[in-house]
Amino acid sequence: MMCAAHAGPDTLVIDHAKAAGEKIRISGGGRCNFTNMYASAENFISQNNHFAKSSLARYTQWDFVELMGKHSISWHEKTLGQLFCDDTARDVVTMLLSEMTKAGAELWLQTTVTAIAKTEGGFALSLSDGRVLRALNVVVATGGKSIPKMGASGFGYKIAEQFGHTIVETRPALVPLTFGDRFSALSGTSLATQARANGASFDEATLFTHRGLSGPAILQISSYWREGDTIALDLLPDVDAFSALRELRSEAGKKSVNTVLGALVPSKLAQHLCDIWSLDGNMADYSDTKLRDLASKMHSWHLTPTGSEGYRTAEVTLGGVDTDGLNARTMESKTVPGLYFIGEVVDVTGWLGGYNFQWAWSSGHAAGTALRA
Repeated sequence: MMCAAHAGPDTLVIDHAKAAGEKIRISGGGRCNFTNMYASAENFISQNNHFAKSSLARYTQWDFVELMGKHSISWHEKTLGQLFCDDTARDVVTMLLSEMTKAGAELWLQTTVTAIAKTEGGFALSLSDGRVLRALNVVVATGGKSIPKMGASGFGYKIAEQFGHTIVETRPALVPLTFGDRFSALSGTSLATQARANGASFDEATLFTHRGLSGPAILQISSYWREGDTIALDLLPDVDAFSALRELRSEAGKKSVNTVLGALVPSKLAQHLCDIWSLDGNMADYSDTKLRDLASKMHSWHLTPTGSEGYRTAEVTLGGVDTDGLNARTMESKTVPGLYFIGEVVDVTGWLGGYNFQWAWSSGHAAGTALRA
């Protein structure tokens, strides 16, 4: 829709869904985390970390905020620069449809493309109802494999491969990590943490679930985690654990370690840590050496997930169409003139917090303005 709004007349958007912008509608708890105040190329994962810079610089988060203002859509910041609609995500969908109409673009819903072929004058698109469309240009904005119940699939990757493009390995991202039933007794417990894996770290909340770990910190680090890797959780990211434990020993030496830990982390988690680390007795029994060891564990609790919840609950798909084959300014294929790839189908994946929507707006604008030029 963003691309069509900038591409102008004689542009057709083909969507298999019953309604436009369904992923927008369900995002952000129905209020759409439509961008982030701090969006820049540093907040994206790609084999080429420079690729997104051009599109993001030419259509910024503030350009989208300005567009929201023109349509009188009010918004607010939650945390870490995340911007949400005050009312409903449907306002964003309505805005984009309005911009498309104003530009002279058209939308066909409940229509599926089954095949695309290159022709001498452009492309031929076969539809599920038997019709064949002719087009000078084709923009692939199919997204990734995330949330298959909404119709997500790898169709965009198949198109790319058909026309000779390489696909960077795809995998679920921004997804809860599983640990069997290891944390079932802690389900519903949450706390502020720092999650670390493979050189990345995020300071946000972690939530224990029946299946494992979720919450913003875990969703973020899942994009960097790989099967077999460990993650590290700092359970006291803003506290010097050793100093805090020494102080508590001085003040409450006769209390049990379990009780004292319950003053630093949720009580259920404190009991779990005492069980797995074999902590017993009173605080007075713990020397500085033992407290340093405990503090170290609190700041770096190493855990190895059994896996992730997969595409079923993943917010985005990591990987995608290799950016080496695309023009960073226009999103056009370097080898197939008239073929464009935008949004999540490309190997550009944002952090949690509105970044992936901003990539959709910026890459859509890049291709749309290129088509209109």
